[in-house]
Amino acid sequence: MKQIQYDGFELEHFDSASNFRRYQISLIKKFIAGSLLEVGAGKGGLAAKYIDLTNDITLIEPNKKLFHSLKKKFKKKKILIKNISVKKVNKKYDVIMYFDVLEHIKKDLQEIKLASKKLNKNGVLIFSVPAFQIFYSDFDRLVGHFKRYNKNDFLEFSKKNNLKIVKLVYYDSVGFLFLILNKIFSLKQNNLKSKVFLWNLLIPISKILDVITFNTFGKSLLCVFEKKNKY
Repeated sequence: MKQIQYDGFELEHFDSASNFRRYQISLIKKFIAGSLLEVGAGKGGLAAKYIDLTNDITLIEPNKKLFHSLKKKFKKKKILIKNISVKKVNKKYDVIMYFDVLEHIKKDLQEIKLASKKLNKNGVLIFSVPAFQIFYSDFDRLVGHFKRYNKNDFLEFSKKNNLKIVKLVYYDSVGFLFLILNKIFSLKQNNLKSKVFLWNLLIPISKILDVITFNTFGKSLLCVFEKKNKY
């Protein structure tokens, strides 16, 4: 499969989904401490929500257009921003995050191996990815997704990377229902701004449903790995 030239055209809409971004941070807040690296930070929509949780933040973004957006957004903040991939990172971190990034990388297992080498002892590696390959759509292809994921994918990643799973949950059940509707009715991917606005309004309902259903399904999948000690 040929790599799609992704420029993050939809990020502005999803970054405006403040309820969703806050929900994402609430799921990982307890893991954010010490030095933090966000890989593929896009336009900084997620970073803007956790910027006050730690004072050692590095954002890397290999796409030059998005990199310049990051520099502009955080020009007055004490954040290190680099136009590189994780392979070029030359220090280790306590926390490394990939939010809606891994699905854009064809060699995902290799990427996880690279990232785990950049972790400090007992460091955590956090991923949020789109869930359930059955819902792979033209929109996924358009925005450069190679696949969607399920829990078994991350169980396999864990076995192959000396990583311990400390959290593995689906989330955003309302978004999951939208995926079902799209699958059944083959809805056209237009009016993205309006759709994101409606979905974001319903995130408080998603949070309640996720608790009631014990996070057994959702539009997205969250995994938190901890780097195992080697004896």
